[in-house]
Amino acid sequence: MIPRYSRPEMAQIWEPETRFRIWFEIEAHATDALAALGEVPPEAAARVWEKGKDAVFDIDRIAEIEAVTRHDVIAFLTHLAEIVGSEARFVHQGMTSSDVLDTCLAVQLSRAADLLIADVDQLLAALKRRAFEFKLTPCIGRSHGIHAEPTTFGVKLAQAHAEFQRARARLVLARQEIATCAISGAVGTFANIDPRVEEHVARKMGLSPEPVSTQVIPRDRHAMFFAVLAVVASSVERLATEIRHLQRTEVLEAEEYFAPGQKGSSAMPHKRNPVLTENLTGLARLVRSAAIPAMENVALWHERDISHSSVERGIAPDATVHLDFALARLTGVIDRLVVYPENMMRNLEKLGGLIHSQRVLLALTQKGMSREDAYAAVQRNAMPVWRGEGNFLDLLRQDKDVAALLPPAELASLFDLGYHTRHVDTIFRRVFG
Repeated sequence: MIPRYSRPEMAQIWEPETRFRIWFEIEAHATDALAALGEVPPEAAARVWEKGKDAVFDIDRIAEIEAVTRHDVIAFLTHLAEIVGSEARFVHQGMTSSDVLDTCLAVQLSRAADLLIADVDQLLAALKRRAFEFKLTPCIGRSHGIHAEPTTFGVKLAQAHAEFQRARARLVLARQEIATCAISGAVGTFANIDPRVEEHVARKMGLSPEPVSTQVIPRDRHAMFFAVLAVVASSVERLATEIRHLQRTEVLEAEEYFAPGQKGSSAMPHKRNPVLTENLTGLARLVRSAAIPAMENVALWHERDISHSSVERGIAPDATVHLDFALARLTGVIDRLVVYPENMMRNLEKLGGLIHSQRVLLALTQKGMSREDAYAAVQRNAMPVWRGEGNFLDLLRQDKDVAALLPPAELASLFDLGYHTRHVDTIFRRVFG
């Protein structure tokens, strides 16, 4: 994890202290369940909690033991025995390392998902507020980067809101997918541990029992989780890219807030660069980079191997931390986005009325002209305007084929900007309810 792109609450999920605390809780809950089944002395289970619940696990000591054992879970259990005493021999009865590691990872990813869902909620609130603020603010819609037809800036933001509604729903499903517990022992057959132990631990840790764990939780669940994170990151990038385009000097319809004292360039004092949204584009690439390794982790050998382990130690903290940071940063960008309606109108008018060409085309067909002839008539008057040779409406009025079907007043009415915004309320009802 890079501190520059880490927020404390998400980063804490992946700290060693948090991991060892979760390991302890898994082991202690399992010991409780074994005691309830009569397989462990109740006083031993109580002793584990008494000594461990407020213990500060010594990370350096665990690392020292692991340097000898070359096994992280054994190192932890050895250190736990130093804390608990002789009753520690009843800890980890019938369990295998993956029971602890996989259940812990499920807890961590579930907690991370909760934070990401909350992040999306904050972003949705910002998008909704700004969408209604600019609900009827006209701007040009572009296809292929070229002026197409009018839309509103509010509709642009409503589209992003709808997209992040879907992102939220996917994160909820991803959390459900990943929140499973495995306490099934070697090769997952429960040969040395009662399935009721797994049920107890799952309930205490806020998880569901994994139906078939084969010693590890199947990695298709993790692949699904990281794929969802990748899609959410792509949505972040889509909106960030839109803002970057709108901030270009020759467009300047919106821009990131530029704070007093902020500097845009070490060489050029005039610069105001879209640094936040460029950063979001880069962070999205990092989050997406976790998806393919997660999918490659699905094909483990037989009941288990550990080829997935090194991958997940990297992608789990990095992907969740980066996406958490990105969502929070995007929320800040939207909250403080500077919008220029006057520039939007200037850009709308830049092509001398060409943005109304489809209305003229349709009007001519409704008057009886074939679509092919109507297209040709509109296009031959549009092309000179592209070259800066006149105004579209004036040229159409001078075209005898057009004038024969569309009187001047009727032709002028086809250039009404309000025509393009008359269904904005319908769009907003669909998005916001």
